[in-house]
Amino acid sequence: MDIEKLSGDLRDLALDLRWSWNHASDELWSHLNPELWELTKNPWVVLQTVAGEKLRQALADTAFAAKLDSLMQTREERLQRQRWFQKTWPDAKLTCTAYFSMEFMLSDALPIFSGGLGNVAGDQLKSADDLGVPVVGVGLLYQQGYFRQHIDAEGWQHALYPYNDPGQLPISPLRDANGEWLRIAIELPGFTLRVRCWQVQVGRTKLLLLDTNDPANLPEYRGITGELYGGTPLLRLQQERILGIGGWRLLRVLGINPEVCHLNEGHAAFAVLERARWFMEENHVPFAQALAATRPGNLFTTHTAVAAGFDRFQYDAMASLTDYCNHELHISLDELLALGRANPGDKSEPFNMAYLAIRGSGAVNGVSQLHGQVSRRLFQSLFQRWPEEDVPVGAVTNGIHMPTWDSDAADDLWTDICGKDRWRGDLEKVEEKIRQAPSDKLWGMRERGRKSLVEYARQTLTRQLAGNGATPDQVDQARRIFDPATLTLGFARRFATYKRPNLLLHDSDRLLRILMNRQHPVQLILAGKAHPADHAGQEMIHQWIQFIRNSPARSQVVFLSDYDMRLAQHLVGGVDLWLNTPRRPWEASGTSGMKVLVNGGLNFSELDGWWAEAYAPEVGWALGDGKEHGEDPGWDAAEADRLYTLLEQEIIPEFYHVDDKGLPQGWIARMRESMARLTTAFSANRAVRQYTEQHYLPAAKSYLERAKDGGAEGKAILDWQRQINEHWYRLRFGAMHVESHPDHHVVTVQVYLDELNPQAVRVELFAANEPSLPEVRQTMQGQPLAGAGNAFSFSATVAADRPADRFTPRIVPEHAGARVPLECPQILWYR
Repeated sequence: MDIEKLSGDLRDLALDLRWSWNHASDELWSHLNPELWELTKNPWVVLQTVAGEKLRQALADTAFAAKLDSLMQTREERLQRQRWFQKTWPDAKLTCTAYFSMEFMLSDALPIFSGGLGNVAGDQLKSADDLGVPVVGVGLLYQQGYFRQHIDAEGWQHALYPYNDPGQLPISPLRDANGEWLRIAIELPGFTLRVRCWQVQVGRTKLLLLDTNDPANLPEYRGITGELYGGTPLLRLQQERILGIGGWRLLRVLGINPEVCHLNEGHAAFAVLERARWFMEENHVPFAQALAATRPGNLFTTHTAVAAGFDRFQYDAMASLTDYCNHELHISLDELLALGRANPGDKSEPFNMAYLAIRGSGAVNGVSQLHGQVSRRLFQSLFQRWPEEDVPVGAVTNGIHMPTWDSDAADDLWTDICGKDRWRGDLEKVEEKIRQAPSDKLWGMRERGRKSLVEYARQTLTRQLAGNGATPDQVDQARRIFDPATLTLGFARRFATYKRPNLLLHDSDRLLRILMNRQHPVQLILAGKAHPADHAGQEMIHQWIQFIRNSPARSQVVFLSDYDMRLAQHLVGGVDLWLNTPRRPWEASGTSGMKVLVNGGLNFSELDGWWAEAYAPEVGWALGDGKEHGEDPGWDAAEADRLYTLLEQEIIPEFYHVDDKGLPQGWIARMRESMARLTTAFSANRAVRQYTEQHYLPAAKSYLERAKDGGAEGKAILDWQRQINEHWYRLRFGAMHVESHPDHHVVTVQVYLDELNPQAVRVELFAANEPSLPEVRQTMQGQPLAGAGNAFSFSATVAADRPADRFTPRIVPEHAGARVPLECPQILWYR
């Protein structure tokens, strides 16, 4: 038996974060140290701390070695197996998508995340591995990361920042061909910053991480990658510079040449600059041409629902990039600042990272259909005079990685009905199969999940109370909270005012009556953090703690502190009903409610984010009227009343209405429909396939076309843009004539194009959407005007389904290879 080889195999397994959603190796880690495994669920920590003699004994054990060998064979077969991408797109030009994100949520063993943004990034990275989509993640390794939450004896939140010891994290240093630790150099004013490079294995997919905690750096720079979303604006700017510029440099040093760069939020927008810089150097072209050539290969996904949420930096902070602009991009700082301003000439306007991302990308998308609409409104200022619906922002609704978030009970049921490979393909048969699930099996899954959650809540609350110095009686009471047979509600998210986490407390007496109904009791689990600077959010946590402690229902309501990934997994696996109460439209997508779907949980949510497109009466319950009401306290009161009423009159009775077999058939029918209709639709599998087919593959093709011959097509588009900019403000309309007939209108208009090439524009006849009529955008046909230089008469015939005065001619830029208005936002209306 080769102990050294087996030891290496064990190391490889521990460093592959596929264990975070595939639990085949769990028994190995538990065998090595059951207590540490239960507390951390981190194989690398177990392996790093196990005694050498115990490890040798385990590896010498025939059963242990056989299990390890079997796992390694399965791993090798999986790494070699063709997956969805290879089978579906065998001749694809896409070889790599670089996915940049400020945070990645893969496991609590790697705490470099805060919440939703990291959740999306981590889940999409995992699904890319499942599907074989060639993606490499790029992020930052934080020495402290996001804060850990402690609730004191008075119910107040305290922020803790434990150190992330790299030796205890499932990561490996990246080394060059000589074995030296790879470092990327970034020039700061008067100092060269050394950025250390790390690698995280996620199946066949990799996540590359950068950090500044290098002993060779000045002390004040070692902490740049200390906290996630902490510190001053200048610190945030430095982090984003390292992510975007340092991240792209790392890819190139490793010989990775992505066709596609996916920016997960604007934090990483500097990557478009560094990508253009590499193109400049390789092809000996100026920055503007390099940006035009590389732009189609960049995709920007925005998650922000309010303008204040975008990172914006004042001139003084941006001045730190002067040397980078002058000596590496060979442009002025003002030229860079113009890329991040709605009004490029306004020197008082802050630099907006989202604006840079838009101006550097070939496509932009929001993270739900509703958020796409909201984003078009937010970015309207970049596309002035264009109708809001024409602002070039699409939508790819988020989804979650189902194997990460399904409970043991749910995994057993789905495997039995749909097979082990259900989330690794196109999901064609999944909906059909889950509809056939027997009611008793569905309900058995829910009962197992709820029972497991109750046990976890008891253990967790017991530890919390003991840590706060509670009395033995209080600790003993915590061991008996909740009932595994009681309807269990869950509410867990960041505590911020727009999420209205205290809407349930609007009428606390009524809430008590709901909780303490003897015939139909309800129990509620809450969790969530408020940002350390958000005092209003912290006050809301304090209000809940006080309500619980002073309530006769204290055994039926619990607030579990330090909301992390493991707590979230237990919650979504066990709750019957997930509550979400944001103010519309400030929840860009929301992923927490998606996680209960695979576990048979139901949603009761505001019609916002993903639920606005997912909701139907057959799958759950909804708050709101689909309109925006701002911060109207009257509307909050009305929605609180509606929340209580639906719980009292529909939700709770349905849960407790059982047949002669003890099964709540109405509730189960809603579960079945939710699982069948929504689980596949809101999975990261669907989201990653959608990104691949709608964005990655077209972006790779467009980039390769623009990049060939040193970016010749990019230069042609740049020349076209310059023509448009030079002549646009001298374009004008002349007389318009309309002939109306019973079934059609003929519209003719004169157009004067100054010295602009007529092929550089398109003249359209436009009519806006009406309640029963679609938008019209019909190209008008032109003929030269006799006796006038570069003037034309354009005409179009349109159906007379609306009055002629609803139609308006307009001139828009046109180029076969360009994206209008994303790359050329001008538009001229007849009126």
